[in-house]
Amino acid sequence: MRILLISTYELGRQPFGLASPAALLRTDGHHVTCADLAVDALPLEAAQSADLIAFHLAMHTATRLAVPVIERVRNMNPQAHICCYGLYAPVNADYLRSLGVRTLMGGEFEGELRRIARGSDAAPVQLISLERIPFVMPDRTGLPALSGYASLFDGQTNRVTGYTETTRGCKHLCRHCPVVPVYGGKFSVVPAEVVLADIRQQVVAGAQHITFGDPDFFNGPTHGLRIVEQMKAEFPQLSYDVTIKIEHLLQLRKLVPELKRTGCLMVTSAVESVDDAVLERLDKGHTRADFLEVVRIFRDTGLNLSPTFIPFTPWTTLQSYRELLRVLADLGMAHEVGPVQLALRLLIPGGSRLLELEEVRNLVDPFEPAALVWPWRHVDPEVDALARRLLRLVETKQKSGASRTETFAAIWAEANPIEPCPTLPAERIVAQMSEPWYCCAEPMLNEARELDALPV
Repeated sequence: MRILLISTYELGRQPFGLASPAALLRTDGHHVTCADLAVDALPLEAAQSADLIAFHLAMHTATRLAVPVIERVRNMNPQAHICCYGLYAPVNADYLRSLGVRTLMGGEFEGELRRIARGSDAAPVQLISLERIPFVMPDRTGLPALSGYASLFDGQTNRVTGYTETTRGCKHLCRHCPVVPVYGGKFSVVPAEVVLADIRQQVVAGAQHITFGDPDFFNGPTHGLRIVEQMKAEFPQLSYDVTIKIEHLLQLRKLVPELKRTGCLMVTSAVESVDDAVLERLDKGHTRADFLEVVRIFRDTGLNLSPTFIPFTPWTTLQSYRELLRVLADLGMAHEVGPVQLALRLLIPGGSRLLELEEVRNLVDPFEPAALVWPWRHVDPEVDALARRLLRLVETKQKSGASRTETFAAIWAEANPIEPCPTLPAERIVAQMSEPWYCCAEPMLNEARELDALPV
């Protein structure tokens, strides 16, 4: 079978979501073409001749970007079996089917893709499969070179960056997380030998740094540390970064020095808020005090913490937003927080656990399939207006090359024009990706532009 696997956007990473299923499909003898449209153009010949065209929808932005491509390939090749897989496929099933998508799948999608390719697609394909699959080393043949993707800046040089995963899913149930509707608190482990083989092939391809894309690297801490220990032994100069919950960083604080010792340069952690009432509604499993303690642990260890936030929620006030800025200023973290993290607005996607809250159900407008969200407006229009202004400010500052500290000061002035911004520590370049860590700033920027265009 001729198969075309398509990715539209994976945070500036070489798409693991194409390489993993490509390996199994090629093992079965299928002719597989991988197309990353974030870097390359759509391969027209492959699109016109493919029997199966599958889109990897790992995030909100990727799904929005896939819509016009789905319509295009349907017109080019109406006989092809079109399917979508990944976190955002099953929760947007009705809308995607209206575009002509025949099959949708989430969870361990490799097995379902393999089944379709083998021709056993007469029975309905279940939307979500969590059955264990025989993981094999991802096949990155045909994907653009790693040097064409986002890199990690370590303060002195840009490191060519690879990407892999040690686990799938997550055992936590944060209400706003897109992983939860698909995995429901479950996670699976990718065998260590498969992960290490993938790292080896990326090192051969030029990787100097590895991003582990697990929703939480400490869902399986022993497994993850075993892998980075082996990686350190084989490639002493290879660095890496991971994502770990504040809750886990506290519970497993003794492992934080082990991360640094084995080459970790940065830990991303979804702090989301410093307001305990908001954290409780999001079911984050940590408090403001927990965040402050993790900052202390990382300072003592000398490891870079990269906190992410959702500062604009239905419960945000102008005062609470200013308090977030004050906390970060007092901690001296202006240079450690990606500026876009201070301008993001909560998205409520299909299947979100946030809809368990009556106050959220009463707040949202009807679901908008094309936007992939339950729209909401803040009760205080000034809060929404501030969020839009800050998104544009961050976009402008980024284009001008402003530093994180300069951008933080500009954000403070916009949000709190009466009170001067505290004196901030001298700018210190910390480990950071060349592409900011966020999933949905671009659709929010588009929304801001659309709202600005409306008549007053």
